[in-house]
Amino acid sequence: MIVHTLEDTCLVYLLIDPATRSAVAIDAGSGRWLDRLSSYGVDRVTDVLVTHHHRDQVEGLPLLAAAGARIWVPENEAELIAGVGHHWQRRNLVNNYDLHTDRFSLLEAVPVAGVMKDYSTSEIGHLTVRTVPTPGHTPGSVSYLIDDLAFTGDLVHSPGKVWSGAALQWSYVGLEGAAMTMASLVQLLDHQPRALLPSHGVRMDDPATAVQATCRALQDLVQVRLGAPSGLLDKLEDPYVELSPHLLMNRTSESRSYVLLSDSGTALLIDYGYDLTTGIPTGGPRHVVRPWLPSLRALHRDYGIERVEVAIPTHYHDDHVAAFNLMRDVHKTEVWAAAPVADVLENPTDYDLPCLWYEPIPCAQHVANGAVIRWREYELSIHDLPGHTLYASAIGFEADGRRVLATGDQQTGSWQPDGTPEIPNFQYANGFAAEDYVASAALYQRSQPELMISGHWDPRTVGPEYLDELTRLGAEVARVHRALLPATDPVFGGAVRISPYRVNAVNGQPFTVRVSVPAELVVPAGWECRRVGAGEFVVVPLVTEPLRQVPIAAAITRDGVYLGQLAEAFVDVRLS
Repeated sequence: MIVHTLEDTCLVYLLIDPATRSAVAIDAGSGRWLDRLSSYGVDRVTDVLVTHHHRDQVEGLPLLAAAGARIWVPENEAELIAGVGHHWQRRNLVNNYDLHTDRFSLLEAVPVAGVMKDYSTSEIGHLTVRTVPTPGHTPGSVSYLIDDLAFTGDLVHSPGKVWSGAALQWSYVGLEGAAMTMASLVQLLDHQPRALLPSHGVRMDDPATAVQATCRALQDLVQVRLGAPSGLLDKLEDPYVELSPHLLMNRTSESRSYVLLSDSGTALLIDYGYDLTTGIPTGGPRHVVRPWLPSLRALHRDYGIERVEVAIPTHYHDDHVAAFNLMRDVHKTEVWAAAPVADVLENPTDYDLPCLWYEPIPCAQHVANGAVIRWREYELSIHDLPGHTLYASAIGFEADGRRVLATGDQQTGSWQPDGTPEIPNFQYANGFAAEDYVASAALYQRSQPELMISGHWDPRTVGPEYLDELTRLGAEVARVHRALLPATDPVFGGAVRISPYRVNAVNGQPFTVRVSVPAELVVPAGWECRRVGAGEFVVVPLVTEPLRQVPIAAAITRDGVYLGQLAEAFVDVRLS
């Protein structure tokens, strides 16, 4: 392999196969260098590997695509290249506190041949390519390991320098990209590259020294701007708190995840959302939300775990499940979930709920609430746990002689006899009902756990006083709601629901929706709609142009009284 470095709007690397006079390009730059291909002994570029979506990297993609090159892009940034038109339509420009540099994107979409999945190894053209997640300059950036060279995009410029300070500031008051850059650089060294080749800057033939200098400079920046070091590298090197010899808590993740170790050398995860994150995620478009697997390096190094066999969620929220699909792809991890939770994970578009993950998460087992399942030497009991959300589970098991109950985000575990209160963590939009905490307190009394572990708070040693406080709190939660609210909330209480809540439709082709109660379905003028069964409707969209998030509604009449359009759903319509 011959490597030529082309100076363009970014450094473009041509990786040439002399035998076929073909090349693979790392990034595209402006694409104007295509006119000089023959001077490098190249007749054609077969493929382009994009490190990140910024316009200085990808402006030339239309030229390369027209010349027949296949375009490969980071999975997390595909929507900023192949779907950038949708991005421009929804990107907020006014009163904007989102500082992600996603406005430095292509003006128009370019079709891609495929995506480069994190941690994958692919055959691209004449090369074997390892894709490594390296968030920092952007959340979705990747580096490519080819032979012993690391093509790092704009992760690092030169020893002690990065290409952009503005790109490191993802939120208005943070420096999330700086912390992530440090973590990415340290993990990149695990692969022992011979050299780092950046998109802007100079080749670095002593990667360890370059990484150390850059991490020092970034720590100085964080210290000056935020008044304290990030602490993320300490968490990367020591992510786990040992609750007992076979039960670990991952302190780097949001939400916290837990690892149950088997003597067979394998592991089971309870929850696994955003590992080694800079804070609780706040949602947003797909390209700003990126799971990755940094804590697993310590699980292998310190505990000899070769594979995580199973992951079980306490509930469906993205901060508890974001990494599940990635774990399945990388480690063949199976997801086992309570049946109601599994249905949300596998069919997210059916539900109008906060904090849903973007893609379906297949579940290998749908476990009935109340069932006991066996994994290796452990038995785990799965219990219905409504409160924080309607679709949630408590997971009970014994580890190292102690009864443990994982309760997700149900409550804080903060109560102390000195008056420190326990906080019930209910959100109405999650399907909360007034009696939920009465039910969960009764479960705790039946289960008599000795340790309760949760998503965002410290593990709680449990005794009778604490269980009695949860019983008192459950009754109080029910009392205040009975006193404040009428018996039912037909609008926001979830009694009326259209499913699916989000529909992808084709112009002129029918789709079916169901309404949870007797209703009439209201659709846009000109669309066809007919009832085909109790609560079931067939709709045919008729449009002249593609449309996004077209609302439809369920109109309710009860006992002869019209109550109005009490539930909505949304339809995306494409022409073909």
